[in-house]
Amino acid sequence: MLARVACDTKEGGFADFELTEDQWEELHVAAWLHDCGKVTTPEFVVDKATKLETIYDRIHEVRMRFEVLKRDAEIGCWQEISAGGDKDSLLADLAEKCDRLDDDFSFIAQCNEGGEFMNSDCIDRLHVIAGYCWQRTLDDRIGISWEEGKRKARTTAQDLPVMESLLSNREEHLILRNDADRIPKDNPWGFKLDEPEYLYNRGEVHNLQVERGTLSAEERFKINDHVVQTIKMLEVLPYPKHLCNVPEIAGGHHETMTGTGYPRRLTGDQMSTTARMMVIADVFEALTASDRPYKKAKKLSEAIQIMSFMHKDGHFDSDLYELFLTAGVYKEYGEKYLDPEQIDEVKVEKYL
Repeated sequence: MLARVACDTKEGGFADFELTEDQWEELHVAAWLHDCGKVTTPEFVVDKATKLETIYDRIHEVRMRFEVLKRDAEIGCWQEISAGGDKDSLLADLAEKCDRLDDDFSFIAQCNEGGEFMNSDCIDRLHVIAGYCWQRTLDDRIGISWEEGKRKARTTAQDLPVMESLLSNREEHLILRNDADRIPKDNPWGFKLDEPEYLYNRGEVHNLQVERGTLSAEERFKINDHVVQTIKMLEVLPYPKHLCNVPEIAGGHHETMTGTGYPRRLTGDQMSTTARMMVIADVFEALTASDRPYKKAKKLSEAIQIMSFMHKDGHFDSDLYELFLTAGVYKEYGEKYLDPEQIDEVKVEKYL
């Protein structure tokens, strides 16, 4: 849609912009294939809806630990009453402890949703709650996969019973990065990426203190890797001459105009016009999509407001972004593909 209105424009920066029939096919193929690298991205990362989610949401384990603490408090209360303690005072203390644990779990549950920014006060409270202890009396090294057992073997087993933190970052949570998972600095594709030390870090505190969204730094890197895989796949395919730019168009949709994107840290002048169009289209589609379990679909006005901040940060080609707004591409797309409740008024003049 954006390419079409650029071709139709007879004035300004796009007055001479045209696409031949072959170039239309090239753009069409690149658009269809731009995310083909996601076939290599684990589904539990692509669709990670909460901070503790892996293949399942570990908040259920955390909830059970809170239940154990509440049950221990209740048992301790009645043991003291049985030993002659003041019943009314002890029951009042029990109610206060349970209320505090309920409130603490509600806080952890809210952190897990990833909807709000985790400021320093929230992170401090998270660490305090993580320090609560509960008693484990059963062996946690039996009945598990050989892979998890191998990670646990990196530390010495403790004698039972053992007191454990309510939330923890353990050695077994760390999935090591092997040589096959590393991208050499002098790689032939020109990728410029800062690799996290670990392939994955499933530490509970590590994940719950993620400041924005649900992805840890390791998972964010894995998500970003889909573009690396897209480029690797597309660059080795044999193309007819008129499709030779498919890898360039498809592989640049996470770059920015200022060189802060990935995976090559290209600037706008290093990208074709159609590749710069892909950047805008990809962001807008992602913001308004209603099939993502990790977020709710944005209304048109919400999507454009977010994109305006990204534009100020140099994410988009300014001329293309202005054309996207003034030509009503966002509205045309919305009316064709979005749910009716997502379509609202956008005051375009605010963003020009």
